[in-house]
Amino acid sequence: MQAQPAMGSGFPTLFRKEMLRFFKVGFQTVAAPVLTALLYLLIFAHVLEDRVHVFDSIPYTAFLIPGLMMMSMLQNAFANPSSSLIQSRITGNLVFILLPPISHREIYFAYIGAAIIRGLTVGFFVWLVSLFFVRLPVANPLWVISFAVLSCGIMGSLGVIAGLWSEKFDQLAAFQNFLIMPATFLSGVFYSIHSLPAFWQAVSHWNPIFYTIDGFRYGFFAASDVSPWHSLAVVGSVFAVLCFLSLRLLASGYKLRN
Repeated sequence: MQAQPAMGSGFPTLFRKEMLRFFKVGFQTVAAPVLTALLYLLIFAHVLEDRVHVFDSIPYTAFLIPGLMMMSMLQNAFANPSSSLIQSRITGNLVFILLPPISHREIYFAYIGAAIIRGLTVGFFVWLVSLFFVRLPVANPLWVISFAVLSCGIMGSLGVIAGLWSEKFDQLAAFQNFLIMPATFLSGVFYSIHSLPAFWQAVSHWNPIFYTIDGFRYGFFAASDVSPWHSLAVVGSVFAVLCFLSLRLLASGYKLRN
């Protein structure tokens, strides 16, 4: 049985490389998603502020902001490891990760750590920009941080899986366009699921992304569609499963060693 190298210098080196990947192109990886979220905010808040009522006393614009923050965090946490792996595969520099004695755990936690930090960075700037439009107090910061980190961890793990599975950019785009994007948009970013017909409410409860947004929103308003403990159990379980699957794929060298 081949011995696994212990956690050593490989993790900080790979983690730093993944961090530099998105900080070096901050306009593309941070400023652009913040601008996109701002456009959503301007359009939906202007059109729906007086027409949509959620959680009784909460203005629609305030309700919308945590959803946009989480949506931006999820998409960027997914993009960081998935784009890094597919680019490394296509350009041929993936070998520089495989040749050194770096364990699969170091590889996973370097990718996932950078994904979480990129997601949190984008979410923080979306929140910062939104303060120009509406005051958004945080009722329970611990819930906000917990759901933000776990949700970025989920999408970072999915990004690792997608990056390992995809051999071409169009395969990665299919993963993003037919799985990530629909699950994100149909998760209550722009509405409360209580405004949906019964059938779509039931469908929403099978969407794990719904629980990330609903729990994150509870941290701001102390109000949500389902219990935050229920959301935390679902989000934590999904993260644990995806973490285990990602580590197994990396340990087996799935699509890495051929």
